[in-house]
Amino acid sequence: MNNYFYVYITSFLISIVLLVFFIPLFRKIKFSQSVRKEGPTSHYTKSGTPTMGGIFIILSTIFSYLIYFTKDDSFNLNKLILLLFPIVSFGLIGFLDDGLIIIKKNNNGIKPNTKLFLQIVFAFLYAILYIKTVGNTNIRIFKQNFDIKWLYIFLVVLMLVSSSNAVNLSDGLDGLASGLTIIVLLGVFVLGYYKDSNVSSFAISLVGGIIGFLCYNFHPAKLFMGDVGSLAIGASIASMFILLKMEILLLIFGFVFIVETLSVIIQVAYFKKTKGKRLFLMTPIHHHFELKGLKEWQIDLIFWIVAIVMGTIGIYLGYKFY
Repeated sequence: MNNYFYVYITSFLISIVLLVFFIPLFRKIKFSQSVRKEGPTSHYTKSGTPTMGGIFIILSTIFSYLIYFTKDDSFNLNKLILLLFPIVSFGLIGFLDDGLIIIKKNNNGIKPNTKLFLQIVFAFLYAILYIKTVGNTNIRIFKQNFDIKWLYIFLVVLMLVSSSNAVNLSDGLDGLASGLTIIVLLGVFVLGYYKDSNVSSFAISLVGGIIGFLCYNFHPAKLFMGDVGSLAIGASIASMFILLKMEILLLIFGFVFIVETLSVIIQVAYFKKTKGKRLFLMTPIHHHFELKGLKEWQIDLIFWIVAIVMGTIGIYLGYKFY
């Protein structure tokens, strides 16, 4: 347990120290957020807030994990690669997207189709790497194992792409995505504690990095995560459920993210079917509640409570059926 504490506190401190130095620098060189015109008008005041804070979450996570757990007897090189690949590759996609937004001074980064294509490519490479190194193509549902063979590749691609985009969609209010991902990752840590120390240590390292970032991301945010953070964290969460062989539980732990994503899909479908009408005031659904009059911290709290409830259910199911 001491090692877990050390890896957490190291990641947290690295994140804090980096952000203390780089936030003023990012503000000075105008590494700032461009708020989309379609968003709530109350968000216009956030324009100019530094972004790409996810870079420091990634760096603090990787450094703290490598410092402690390469010395651990249970350290597994294959799992190290599988844990680092999503956070680096999807973080790179987000970095390119954020970079273009900063350069263009608007909210148009990588074209959506290009971004999705890159996500699918990296997710496919991860799936192939997983098959080559781990090779377990079983999925477990209520104590029953089902070998889906080559279809497992498509499941892995779906999990990484959907999870990264879902976290990205939820990153619309100060502290919302940070808090939600911390809750999910703490659940992963608990599930992995007796099952896989490589995964649990990486999860708690990521928690430390995000909590350090959250110190500056509470409303009013002094720094935004950016796509570099949300895409990387979302893909990493999916990869950890894959390595724990608890793929189905991602649906439970990611319940809030799923609701956020479905709200967008339903809104678009309803808009097209009714030729211009909207079911929600704005999506993702956290903006709907915001336009209903709730404050950002109130929405955060409600969503976090739901995430805690679903995470508790997920932990129970994990210990009962896996």
